Order: sequence, then structure tokens, then C-alpha cells
Amino acid sequence: MKLSLVIPGYNEEKIIASTIEQCESYLSQNFTDFELIFVDDGSRDNTKQVAMDASKLKSTKIIGYPANKGKGCAVRTGILASEGDIVVYTDADLAFGLDVVKRAYNEVDGRKLDLLLGSRQNDGYENYPFIRKVASKVFLMVLRVFGLKYSDSQCGIKGLRGDFARKVFAKCTTDRFAFDFEMILIAEKMKGKIGEFEVKIVNHRESSVNIIKDSINMLKELVRIKKYVRKI
Repeated sequence: MKLSLVIPGYNEEKIIASTIEQCESYLSQNFTDFELIFVDDGSRDNTKQVAMDASKLKSTKIIGYPANKGKGCAVRTGILASEGDIVVYTDADLAFGLDVVKRAYNEVDGRKLDLLLGSRQNDGYENYPFIRKVASKVFLMVLRVFGLKYSDSQCGIKGLRGDFARKVFAKCTTDRFAFDFEMILIAEKMKGKIGEFEVKIVNHRESSVNIIKDSINMLKELVRIKKYVRKI
């Protein structure tokens, strides 16, 4: 079965060459049929060109669009462009490492899942800055009020069955951080089989999230998402 690994990125020119090289090497060693899709989310720096220069495989696609729209739009763009039987998406800094990609692939395949959610709920927050840990946990509590049934919707790695992924993301509308929550609600509405697996951050870096401003915006998005999904 073919794997599609989707990686969104914004202003990542300092790390994207290393990310592309690591991913191509890892995928070549661990999969016989795969594609790597990097989506440039309207970067203001030279991210897209650096990614194109770093790529050495025909199975790597470097795509994107001119203006920044948000991680949700980048992930959606990558998944809708994918062809894999199983799709995994993760962040450009490879926060969870690369071995987790094969774990996710095997979990989706072995458990016959439509959607697999990474979960940091046990020791996955180890070495997280205190304020980020508190913010993440508080936001998850808010999400549960809005109907979240799982331990960690915002974890940066997820796996999906390919055809299911493309059907779900074709209905997604959220461009920024709350897109994961919308995707989960739509997957539930489509009667998908959903599971979780434990993951742990192995590569730490500063977050670009403005906790107060982005939290307010996300709350507004959650209200809109609930109304939208009800109508599907």
C-alpha cells in the first residue's frame, strides 16, 4: 500500500532542507511505495525554493500558494493532492521524529482505522514549557465542552485511510489551528472508525502561537465549526 506523507510549512527556510532530506532518506529505507508532499503555506521567505533544491526524489511534490492561509489550509491542500492508500501528516520540524510515521502507517493498516489521532496525554508533554503545557490542556478541556471525545485533538501527527482522508478534507473549511477539531467532527459524522496512539515530542522549538489572541480566535472558530458540521 502506498504512503503519502504530508508536511505543511510556513517560513521554514532554516530547517526545510534538512526536513526534506531526512524524510526522503527515511521513506526510501522503510517504504517501497510512497510520496512526500511538502505544502508551502505562502511563506514570506525562501522556503519553497529551498525545499525544491533539497529534494532528490521524483516521488516528492513541493506545492503551495502565494499568500499565507494557515496550517489547516496547508494540510487540506496536501491531502487533497495525495494519492496514497494511507496518509500521514506531521509538522515541518518533525517534532515527533520519523519512526512515528511507520508506527502510524501500521496502526491505520493493522487496526483498520479511518482516522488515527496522536495523543500526548501520558508522557508526551515531557520537557514542554510550562505555559504551553497549561495552554494545551486548558484548550483540550474547552474542546471537550464542544464535543471532543478523544484525549488530544491538537497533536501534530495524524494518520488516515487515503480515500477517507480525501472525502473528509474535501468538506473541511477551517484554515487555521482549529482545523483538527473540524476534521474529527466530520470524520465522526461520516461514521469513520477512529483510534488513538501515544506519541512523544522529541524535537522541541519555540511556538509561534499567541496564547491569548489565538485562543480567542479559536473559540470563535469552534462555534462556527459546530454550526457548520451540524448542517453536513
